[in-house]
Amino acid sequence: MADLTAIILTKNESKNIVACLDSIKGFAKRAVVVDSGSTDNTVELAKSCGADVYFNEFEYYAKQFNWGIDNTNIQTKWILRLDADERFTLELCKEAEMLMSKHADDDVNGITMEAWLYFLGKRLKYGASKKRKLMIFKCGIGRIEDRKRDAHSVLSHGRSVPTKERFIHHDFKDINSFITKYNYYATREMEDYLAYKKGNSSEIQTDEKIQSTRKKKFGLYYKAPRFFRAWLWFVYNYYFKFGFLDGKEGYIYHYFECYWYRYLVDAKICEQEIINPASEQQINVKDLKSIKERGKYE
Repeated sequence: MADLTAIILTKNESKNIVACLDSIKGFAKRAVVVDSGSTDNTVELAKSCGADVYFNEFEYYAKQFNWGIDNTNIQTKWILRLDADERFTLELCKEAEMLMSKHADDDVNGITMEAWLYFLGKRLKYGASKKRKLMIFKCGIGRIEDRKRDAHSVLSHGRSVPTKERFIHHDFKDINSFITKYNYYATREMEDYLAYKKGNSSEIQTDEKIQSTRKKKFGLYYKAPRFFRAWLWFVYNYYFKFGFLDGKEGYIYHYFECYWYRYLVDAKICEQEIINPASEQQINVKDLKSIKERGKYE
């Protein structure tokens, strides 16, 4: 068993939490669930699986996860950042444990992984489905950067190494939950963009590949014509990165992920510029409150 604590953020994750916790049994020494007010039986299920459950009011993902690092009495050498809709395979557990043992006392302070994304029950192989994250890091060295959206794990020093095996991202919730979640994401993305536009977004050094992607987003994507850029992003991922090879599931995923979501972000930016020209960073509190009452946000 690895000297590792897994931190999982939840709200109404009864469909996901058991499979998530089962996937790291025998691998993580401890599992911590930070719940933000589930109204289903998420908390009871998590406790039945042996997890230590804490409550904290949710504001945004990075702040919630960092609260978990600071307030749940973590005594292990390593921390795993895991979402309720993610699972580890046996092969990944073995590889990660080997890497943690190998690099316990050197300058390797993090482990990055890519996901196999399942959407509507199908594993997607092409287009925008490939996502890479710093999932495991040494306690006291890794945290989540303080961003409202697109927040990545970061190391204060040292370097990271990748795994060959992938984790599984498999959400069993429905399209309605997907849309609710991405509506919330769009509000946070709008906040981050307006903060960046006003020069209030402090950039934290992180994985070189992530840094490169982020520079392209703010330096290239957001300089393209508003609304039209969402269509271009969809075309790039669906056609040029072969997202169409994943069938109808691939089309639905890329339509929502690359076009609808990006169009919604632009619409929210436009809305703020119209209704709040003097203070573009203010957000629609009523809209956020209605979203926050439902679903899971990261």
